[in-house]
Amino acid sequence: MNIRYAGTTRSTRRATATVAGTLTVLALVTACAGTADTGMPSATPSGDVAAQHSGAADTPTPELGVLLDELVDAGAPGVVALVDDGAGEPIELTGQAGWVEQRLSVQDQFRMGSNTKTMIGVLTLQQVADGTLSLSDTVEKWLPAAIPNGDEITLRMLLNHTSGLDDYVLHPEVLGLITGNSTTPLPPARLLEAAVELPALAAPGTAYAYSNANYIALGMVLERATEQQVADLLQQRILDPLALTDTYLATDGESRDGDLLAEGYEPDAEHLAPLLPPGTPEGVAFVGEPRDDHVEVSSIDPSWSWTAGAVVSTPSDWQRFLRALLSGSVLPPAQLAEMKETVVEFPGEPASARYGLGLEQYQSPCGSVWGHTGGIPGYASANYVDESGTRSVTVVTTTQFGLRTEALGAAERALIDGAVCAMSGEPLPATEE
Repeated sequence: MNIRYAGTTRSTRRATATVAGTLTVLALVTACAGTADTGMPSATPSGDVAAQHSGAADTPTPELGVLLDELVDAGAPGVVALVDDGAGEPIELTGQAGWVEQRLSVQDQFRMGSNTKTMIGVLTLQQVADGTLSLSDTVEKWLPAAIPNGDEITLRMLLNHTSGLDDYVLHPEVLGLITGNSTTPLPPARLLEAAVELPALAAPGTAYAYSNANYIALGMVLERATEQQVADLLQQRILDPLALTDTYLATDGESRDGDLLAEGYEPDAEHLAPLLPPGTPEGVAFVGEPRDDHVEVSSIDPSWSWTAGAVVSTPSDWQRFLRALLSGSVLPPAQLAEMKETVVEFPGEPASARYGLGLEQYQSPCGSVWGHTGGIPGYASANYVDESGTRSVTVVTTTQFGLRTEALGAAERALIDGAVCAMSGEPLPATEE
């Protein structure tokens, strides 16, 4: 999942932390953490940045390897990158800190966070194509009395984050779930109620305001309209047709496939504290096994993110999904065109990103690409594909909150942009010395 705020830097927004306490805590955390110096020592690289590539002699793998190594050296526990230029064997890169015991692989499964929204957008648009739903349907039609102004909020507004709903992850009741201190799940209806209890961010349809509550509402609409569980819809309409055998919607903290789930980490209480603003209640910390100034958070139940961020997948599965989507194999042309109708995310800033119906358009240094980013405790990811659906890239880092240091955030962005350029067959962007 992602939490985004106007007024923060673009690098901060790419994978904003999802530790929640109060509105003040999270707003300041996500605004400040991207430039904070945590005092955490740089992780010692393992010295093993494995790369596999067969193709032209001028492959960009060495440069990408350097960028990945710099991200690990800056403190990332682990990083995986998969770059497919559509012309040969994909580039596979992995790197990890020396203290991480689990050996990372591109074939590992990761919690994909807000990338989940792209699949929920597809499921919604498939129902539109089938005539079950309309983008102009109101929330009130499908979820009577669930939202006070539900008769003013359409499904399109939910999909492109213009509903004005605040984000339930800012609600104090959700704090324990996100950090793993509570093990009592909240049902989707309660998550939506928590969002409604917070002040609206804007009047419906007037402004972009990213909120995970939008996609919780969409999940509830899908189940009401189809009389099926979202997990079943996902399996029938996307996973089975595309043979995405390593992808599923998580319903608890257990890994469906055992140790195929990569371990994710967050800073321990001592090293998390400098990321939090003055006035934050003491004791805000993740639950998990201690590991070298971090805690291992892979088993924290992600069901609080449900249709906003609970999908687990592999880089190769996700790229297969995005390539099929952009090449026209998943949605009819009319619905794919609707999905790519975008709004400006942050007016007044350089137009590096626009948001469609569960799909983000990112203007990289090497051209425009489509996809999404995701962040959930222990994992941050970026997945992009070109306009034709023939080239794709995935970068996953096994921490979310840890990326909020200036050095880590810059190194992550450099690797993502470098991977997109390599995917596009363009020279990697020059980096500042």
